[in-house]
Amino acid sequence: MKKTINHNHEILNKFTTLLLLIFCLLQPAMAQQKYPQELHSRAVEYKKLVIEKYMPYWYYTAIDKVNGGYILADDLKGRKPAKEKQLVTQSRMIWGFSHAYLKGLTKEGADYLAAAENGYKFLIEHFLDKENGGYFWTTDLTGNVINSNKILYGEAFVIYALVEYYRASHSHEALNRAIDLFNVIQKNCYDKKNGGWYEHFTADWKPILKPTPGADVEVPGYKSANTHLHWMEALTELYAETNDKTVKKALQEAVNINMKYFYPKKPGDSCFHRKPDWSKVDGPKSQGLSYGHNVEFAWLMIRAQQVMNKRPSWSHFEAHIEHALKYGYDHERGGLYYLGIDDKPAQNRDKIWWVQAEMLAALSDAIKHNPKQEYIQALLKLTDFLDKYQINPDDGVWLDTVAEDGKPKNTAKAHNWKANYHDLRGMVKFIEAFGSK
Repeated sequence: MKKTINHNHEILNKFTTLLLLIFCLLQPAMAQQKYPQELHSRAVEYKKLVIEKYMPYWYYTAIDKVNGGYILADDLKGRKPAKEKQLVTQSRMIWGFSHAYLKGLTKEGADYLAAAENGYKFLIEHFLDKENGGYFWTTDLTGNVINSNKILYGEAFVIYALVEYYRASHSHEALNRAIDLFNVIQKNCYDKKNGGWYEHFTADWKPILKPTPGADVEVPGYKSANTHLHWMEALTELYAETNDKTVKKALQEAVNINMKYFYPKKPGDSCFHRKPDWSKVDGPKSQGLSYGHNVEFAWLMIRAQQVMNKRPSWSHFEAHIEHALKYGYDHERGGLYYLGIDDKPAQNRDKIWWVQAEMLAALSDAIKHNPKQEYIQALLKLTDFLDKYQINPDDGVWLDTVAEDGKPKNTAKAHNWKANYHDLRGMVKFIEAFGSK
């Protein structure tokens, strides 16, 4: 009797093992079935777009072959005269060429690693303050410094660019420069009393605490959601490559600050600015929320937590995605509006390129985590809108701003605030989420 029981157990175990094996073999196909074929088809089209049109546009129009670095002053109506080179733009272009190279999105005849190296050399030769550390805000086209201020928003993008360039080139010099900049920022920008980081400084790192010419991003004296978001983004990638405990501590603090003060779990309470002690700021310019930043924060938060091996805050993530879909999304035409306030319909219904790009990225992550029909339909509608109105069919470049109905409002293709960063990143995340079978 005992022998029979053991025999039966052995058969049951073998049968269970067989079922598990079949399940494991079928799981990729089952996972793919969660997404409609249309998402896969569009991801394949976007990959072709990036390779054949989008990246070649930047490669052949933006590289300054005379002075180095990049010149961005182009419009659907024609190129405009450029007057300066700005830290954020130069850094984002280094990141973009490095990222495209890493992802294998290169067209024959285009050397994206060399394009990134070109920007890296200009950055180090002309923007780096070799005396005080940190990087200046703007130079002229040849590299002479115009605005010597140090702005944390820009410094964050330098780190983001240096890390991605290191990944592409294996240049340890680039990674060491990223670490050096992190240390300079911690020394000069960190608020030892209240936590978080001050954002505006002179060339020798004296704080700028009141609005003044040359403090081009956000409001001096306040701490901003915009800057702390991108500082978190930079720290995430720096920690991913260094595993440095000091960087991790700063990253965790940046995540906590963003989750508590700027992008809370109740998305309607999001805000643009806080005082140094984290108290609220009165005034219309500091109230309200940016749907693009909210959904960008959501997916970057998950990325940061995963890099730190922390449990992802998916409920916080979904709260921001669903708030944007409820109050800031055009369910008729597709596309994410620009600005809103609290739990009310969007106030500014323009559709700006980077806002659409961050929604593309966020919805791609949302569907991979939880393939709700609401998310899938919103993503399909978004790509519909992009294809019809925002992406220029001739070169694949996204127009700066279109109206709610898709009519062009700003036909710029490249300028100091518009490089190959938001839209490339959004398309790559979309491609990687749905492009493989």
